[in-house]
Amino acid sequence: MSLVDWHDYDAALFDLDGVLTPTAEVHMRAWRDLFVDFLTKRGETGRPYTDADYFDFVDGKPRYDGVRDLLASRGITLAEGDPSDPADAETVCGLGNRKNDFFAAALAAGGVEPYPGSVVLLDHLEQVGTKVAVVSSSRNAPAVLEAAGLADRFEVVVDGQVSADAGLAGKPAPDTYLEGARRLGVDPEHTVVFEDAVSGVAAGHAGGFGLVIGVDRGVGPDKLTDAGADQVVTDLAELVDER
Repeated sequence: MSLVDWHDYDAALFDLDGVLTPTAEVHMRAWRDLFVDFLTKRGETGRPYTDADYFDFVDGKPRYDGVRDLLASRGITLAEGDPSDPADAETVCGLGNRKNDFFAAALAAGGVEPYPGSVVLLDHLEQVGTKVAVVSSSRNAPAVLEAAGLADRFEVVVDGQVSADAGLAGKPAPDTYLEGARRLGVDPEHTVVFEDAVSGVAAGHAGGFGLVIGVDRGVGPDKLTDAGADQVVTDLAELVDER
């Protein structure tokens, strides 16, 4: 790992959950609650849901894509449904909405604090004048940023709702990151992407960004590197020279 010379870059694009805030852990628990309940009620006991499934099929993807990919891994096909489906609907969208209910309840109960090291880096980027944006697959991103006290740091937030409204393909496609760069008015080649998910790292790599930094919060450095990360850190403060 080496320090980043921020004079070489105009902007930084941050995934939210697992990069700026520990809400990836809340998402992981919500997905676990959803799929353990769903698979158990269906009698799918031969292959129980585990945290490995989260990293392999769900992490970093738009909510309904995660549902669809996890079900496909079990050979299960459900009707797609509609985003307006109630949370008890046995559809892809219904399950995704049910997961969001689990997440919202956990967030309300426990709140969220940003990673201290991520705040250190944000403070440093503000000092050197680097533009910043959040690019998240989650439709909960604005609420999480507000709860974490980070909302006023980002004028540009490309979240799951923005992506759906604009018809952008989700990670691992690069579209959302490219949209973040476009909204900041910067060239991807002079922009850094920060991601903790394999799908997000792959998106940054596919977008031709100048530097893709994987943040290892549990997926493992090898998987992040294999997906296209140029560097891997465990804490964003590692990238700030405090001398």
